[in-house]
Parts: sequence; C-alpha cells; structure tokens
Amino acid sequence: MTTAIAGLEKDFLDYVKKMQAYNEAISLMYWDLRTGAPKKGVEQRSEVIGMLSSEAFAMSVSEEMAAYIAKLSPLENELNEVTKKTLKEIKADYDRNKKIPAAEFQEYIVLCSKAESVWEQAKEDADFELFRPYLERLVEFNKKFIGYWGYEGNKYNTLLDLYEPGITVEVLDEVFSELRSEIVPLVQKISESEHKPKTSYLSEHFPKEKQKEFSLKILEKMGYDFDSGRLDETVHPFMIGLNPGDVRVTTKYDENDWRNAVFGTIHEGGHALYEQNISNELVGTPLCTGTSTGIHESQSLFYENFVGRNKAFWAQNYELLKTYSNGQFDGVSLDEFYRAINESKPSLIRIEADELTYPLHVMIRYEIEKALINDEIEVKELPRIWNDKYEQYLGIRPSNDGEGVLQDVHWSGGSFGYFPSYALGYMYAAQLKHKMDESIPEFDELLEKGDLEPIKKWMTENVHQFGKTKKPLEILKDATGEGLNASYLINYLKQKYDEIYKLS
Repeated sequence: MTTAIAGLEKDFLDYVKKMQAYNEAISLMYWDLRTGAPKKGVEQRSEVIGMLSSEAFAMSVSEEMAAYIAKLSPLENELNEVTKKTLKEIKADYDRNKKIPAAEFQEYIVLCSKAESVWEQAKEDADFELFRPYLERLVEFNKKFIGYWGYEGNKYNTLLDLYEPGITVEVLDEVFSELRSEIVPLVQKISESEHKPKTSYLSEHFPKEKQKEFSLKILEKMGYDFDSGRLDETVHPFMIGLNPGDVRVTTKYDENDWRNAVFGTIHEGGHALYEQNISNELVGTPLCTGTSTGIHESQSLFYENFVGRNKAFWAQNYELLKTYSNGQFDGVSLDEFYRAINESKPSLIRIEADELTYPLHVMIRYEIEKALINDEIEVKELPRIWNDKYEQYLGIRPSNDGEGVLQDVHWSGGSFGYFPSYALGYMYAAQLKHKMDESIPEFDELLEKGDLEPIKKWMTENVHQFGKTKKPLEILKDATGEGLNASYLINYLKQKYDEIYKLS
C-alpha cells in the first residue's frame, strides 16, 4: 500500500469515526430518555436528538463522503479487510440515504423521539387514539422511504432488508407456515392435557430490590462484564451498546411476577454478551455492532430459553433464587418449578409469552406490518385487526389497547420490518444450539456446575467477534454448515413440551 493510499484510508476512517461518535452520543441520549429522563425535558431532548441525527445523516451523504467512496472504491483490493468492509457498509448507507431529503430525515427522527413518549402515555392510558396520528405519520414516512429506495417483489422486502439482509417475504411466508402448522396443533394438545403444572406460587409477592439482586447475580454468571455495563429499570426492556466497553442492560420489575424481570434480564443479557465481545478492531466503524436483528435475537433467545429455561440451569440456581424470595418456593421441588416456568398457555403480551406461543405473537405483527405497508389496511383499523388475530391465533382477545395493539415500543421508533427478526432469531438460536452440542456435548453438565464460560466462548468464536463483518446467513452457514432450517426449533419445542405435558 502506498503512502498516499494509507493517508486516504486514515482520513476516511477518521471521518467515519466522527460519525460513529455522533451516533454514540445519540444512543446515550436515547438510553437516558428511556430510563427516567424528566417528562418536561422530552420535547427539547427530542429536538437535540433530531439535530444530532441530522448532522450524522448529513455526513453520511456529504460531498466529502462521496469523494471518499469514489476514490477508495477502485482501490478496494489494496485496502485492509476492516476498511474494505467499512467502505462497503458506508456505501450501502450512502446509496440508501442519499435518496432521502435531509430535511425529511430530520423531521422523521424528531417524530420518532416524540412518538415514543406519546406511545408510553397512550399505553398507560390504553388510549390508541392518542398515539394514532403519530403512527399514521410514521407509516406514511416509511411508505415514502420505500418509494425513494425502490423494492423488489413485495414493498415490505425493502424494510426487511434493513434488519435482516437476505430475508424476504417469500422466505418468511414459507418458514412461518411451517412453524405455524406444527405449533398450533401442539398448543391445542397442551390445552387438552391433564398434566398441567401448578403455577400459582410464581405470582406471589417478590420484592423488587430482591429481584434486582438476583438478576445481577445471574448476569454475572452469564459472563456479563459489569466494568463494561450496568443494569437499569425501564418501561420496555432493552439493551443498548455504545461500544464494547459500554453495553447497558435494562429490565422491568413486577413484584407480582418475578419472571418478567429475571427472564427479561437474561434475554437482554444475551444481547449484551454479543456487543461486549465484538472484536476491538471494529471499534469506531459501523461494523462494531450485531450483524442483524435476527442474529442479535438468536443470542438473547439462546440465553433466555436454551439456558435460562433449562432444568440444568436451575439445578444450579434454584436454591439461590429461594434465598432472595419470600418463601414462595418452599416445598416446591426442582422438577415442579421447572415445569411451572415452562408452562405454555396463550397470553396477550409478547414479552411475557412462553417459548411455544411466542412465534405466533411475532407472526401477528408481521402480517399486520406487511398489510399496512402494502396499503391493504389502515392505521385506524389496527385495534380491531389486532384483537381479531389474537382471537384467531391464540383464542384470546385483549380487553383494552394497552394489552393489545399498544403493547410494543417498536412502531413508535419507526421500526417496521423488525418484528420478524424475533422469530428468525429463535430459529437461528435452535440451529446454533444443535451445532454447539457437537462441540460441547456436556452442555447441561456445565449449566449444572454454573460454568457458562465455554458456552460464551463458543458463541464469541462463531458469532460475537465478527460484528457486522459477516452477513446473517453467512454467520449461520459458517457456524452450522447449512442455511436457515426451521426443523431444529420445531424438534426442540415438540420434544420439550411433550415431556413437560406428557403428551405421548
């Protein structure tokens, strides 16, 4: 590499690093906004986020960026691997963002910031009409963006590509159909089973502070680095990665159901382990994050379900849980406890759904989003459509919009095309676990001993370290030797719930 090329490469990476600095500051503001910022400060905070986002956006489509892309693209073979992949990522963003007028983008970002606070109030009041005008504008913006970007096949494919490159409506319709055809009959069999676990003690009073102490212990056992993160409280749990040295986890406490906080913390902790273990070589580039929302969800769902709902995990942690509780588990055996925390029954809230019914919650959102973007339904119809689908798929109907169409934060942030990643992540997780068992056949024994380090190490070697340098299906293929295969999740669910409910 010549001195001139090396200098150009350095200038480009410095410019990208400045963009990432803006994004890190914006992320920190979002974290603050969602973990207790004063209500009266929301309006101004939203404006500041909008201004900074606009600055980062302007940099991404500037003449200076265009010049870097034009000069470096022909030299691709002479660049180091990180620069080459950073350039590719930046160019894709440039091509996409250049099609959106800067003023529109700023207006959209401000709208998202305000919409999230309005959604929070609307959810609390179960008042869809309060949120509706914001949601209508968000949907229209996304349709307009698709118009700028273009699409192939289905309009919704363009939004899917933002979160899960390589996945299309055609792929989702096929795998979701396969999953649904197996899950719905299994849910029906379980409802008819006489071998239902006793669960009443799970919802007895469990002090919030004790839940927090236990959650912190579990995060530590998972391998979460507290020198690079923290645990906070929020309305809707999330993880935010500023950089591998600052990855924050949030959770929501319910003193009448400790499972929300504990399993929510394990879930977000899975996300956090991904971000904390990305290669430091990628810091300051857009590659220093998870490769897709689906692969990210594979990590959170792997830890929440394949680890956190595994009997071997509780063989290690059940007695510890008892020390933090109010005696509600006295006289309850480990086997009874395991069956109880894996109870399957239709529920209204996605984040509280059991492993088996969870994909159905995702499918409902996918079908609604797809119809909205393709002008098949209107925002004003959503409460009725949402309730009808819950009745059709799960046999239950929300009594108000707070537990219905307003339950998720995603739409308020403009995240259309995101929901399918949850179900994809579940399939990815099952497939990764199946492959991991070949390298770590003693998986359950490690959980019983409380030694999760080899498990985290396998995930870091096969998933975490690469950040965004590999595409999602590339990660899956390299780690497992095959493309997306829904059969591993189907087999896992059938085997697990057959045992718990004695179905055969």
